[in-house]
Amino acid sequence: METYYFWRIFFSLIFTLFIHPDNSGEIQGNRQKSGLDTRVEQFLEKHKYRWHDMNIPTADGKILFDIITENNYKNAVEIGTSTGHSAIWIAWALSKTGGKLITIEINETRYRKALENFREAGLEDYIDARLEDAHKLVPRLKGPIDFVFCDADKGWYTNYFKDIEDKIVPGGCFTAHNITRGRRQPGITEFVNHIESQANYKTTYNNTGGGISISYKIK
Repeated sequence: METYYFWRIFFSLIFTLFIHPDNSGEIQGNRQKSGLDTRVEQFLEKHKYRWHDMNIPTADGKILFDIITENNYKNAVEIGTSTGHSAIWIAWALSKTGGKLITIEINETRYRKALENFREAGLEDYIDARLEDAHKLVPRLKGPIDFVFCDADKGWYTNYFKDIEDKIVPGGCFTAHNITRGRRQPGITEFVNHIESQANYKTTYNNTGGGISISYKIK
């Protein structure tokens, strides 16, 4: 009789393990997701077909998010907010690292819309949004800065880089949108040539979305 119950319990355990696999990993993952994560995800899902006004595609937002979280960046600058799609991805990543974003927009209509989007996404505490001319503001920014995303007037990309480069910490990253190596467009060719000439930066390109140059300052 004892042998019978032993084998019955044994096969019951085998059945449980193989037919009803453990879901603890999935449950744990759900527990780790914060209320802010859920709110941002819902916001992005709601607005995924509404991003116009020179905003980045979702694929590029994910790239920026990954760069920040993987490198634990905390002091970020965005040049060119538009209505806030890229800033939301950046700020969401910074909510994980304990950082904050300064984002700059010159157009008041886009700036006001971005503020609405930041509030709706629940990320306003991680964003210092400024309505100013980046040509004038970027040279005045103080370091240290460990992440930059540039998505403004292409003819000024090289100047933006020169104005902020010495404030970027070793190991930091300067990214720029609408960049592919060898692309011929006013401002972009000059910028690519300049960034690739910098011995203390290692530059690669990601063309998954709109094209991003990714330049790490060598430690």
